[in-house]
Amino acid sequence: MRTLDPLWNSAQARTFVDRQDPGGLIRMGRVGRGWRQADLGERLGCSASTVSRMEQRSSRTTDLHLLRRAAQEVGVPPHVLGAALGLNVLQATKVAADGPRRAKEDPMRRRTLLAAAGLAAPAQLLAGVDDALAVTPEPTGSTVPLDTRLARARSLFDAGRHADLLEALPGLLADAQHAARSRSDLAHARLSSCYSLAAQLLVKIGRYDRARLTADRATVYAELSGSPLAAAAAARELSIVLRHQNQQGAAQRLILGAADKVEATGLTTPAQSAAYAQMLCTTAYTAARAGDRDQALTMIREATQAARRLPQQAPPGRLFPITPAAVDLYGVGVHWALGDAGAAIEAGRALHPGQFATAERKGRMHTDLGRAWWQWGKPEQTAGELLSALRVSPGEVRDRPAIRQIVSDLSTRHPRVSGVRELAAATGIRNAAPPER
Repeated sequence: MRTLDPLWNSAQARTFVDRQDPGGLIRMGRVGRGWRQADLGERLGCSASTVSRMEQRSSRTTDLHLLRRAAQEVGVPPHVLGAALGLNVLQATKVAADGPRRAKEDPMRRRTLLAAAGLAAPAQLLAGVDDALAVTPEPTGSTVPLDTRLARARSLFDAGRHADLLEALPGLLADAQHAARSRSDLAHARLSSCYSLAAQLLVKIGRYDRARLTADRATVYAELSGSPLAAAAAARELSIVLRHQNQQGAAQRLILGAADKVEATGLTTPAQSAAYAQMLCTTAYTAARAGDRDQALTMIREATQAARRLPQQAPPGRLFPITPAAVDLYGVGVHWALGDAGAAIEAGRALHPGQFATAERKGRMHTDLGRAWWQWGKPEQTAGELLSALRVSPGEVRDRPAIRQIVSDLSTRHPRVSGVRELAAATGIRNAAPPER
């Protein structure tokens, strides 16, 4: 919780942070400025009694937008407010008193992290991200604009270069956190985007505990930014994490609320229309995983209709690069999640790699079809799709736990099917027998 203002380094401020009492921080800042509750209320456009309730209640019952404005008025630094909201403490990670542990100090921890993720990347990269989430590193001093670095980080994700992105994340998060001390809406939106990207990667490699933390942070900083699209992106990532943590009901409520908020914008811009189509797709898949067949099929039909207004290729830099083909690919996933492998294969029959702009999406097309073929009991077609995914984006097969499991099952049950031995070798699975001649 380091900051240049001594007020926010004081023992009193640390006490409020430890108690996760943002209202106490607001009160401390207000008193430090010599303001009455009525004075702050006048600046916020609310009553003194509203300020009093905000200062007394827990963060979970206070309007976050009002809390953010109050924090800005009294000078609470964003990272201090975030800490009081429970965003800067990683409960499952113990950090030494003299700072974050270095990877070399705990080789067993590094091996555990690597094994849990199934990631073919140096173990210290996982430990580095783990430490960066526990204690934000010092700024890197890079002169490259944050928008440029964030775009590069996204391109690493799109290319399936998971290890390179893991290496870049600690510095990116540190510099985005530092920039957010300006308290500007744009800086908060950038920081939210950085955490959303981190959540995407951590979900991809199966690190759901850390993904929950990063998605939570993305959500709060998106709210602080006031951007409905940033809030939608963060809510989507959090709903995906909740789904993976078997909190299907919470995931459904969250993504439905996000879709409603995007729709409330009036969908007057292409970016808003794309966001709405993406929310519908995520809602459909979330409902399917929860076993809500009617909701899932209704939402994917609505997403298909919404996608008719979208271009075949998303413009560069769009926050939600959804396309009609991407919606069709979601249809594959929805039918698979509902247990209808035949419908999933039919939904993806017209899909081809040329419809997708990134290696990650091309690979995902093949893995989603591979899952459907596996559900249908077709090992040859499964292996063929996963082998295609491996060749276009190795990380989609190598780093995703669910796909690794299919490769393991193929290797155990159908070791002589063409392509299985290559898949097993790429993922480090040793069960596959040589193919028959």
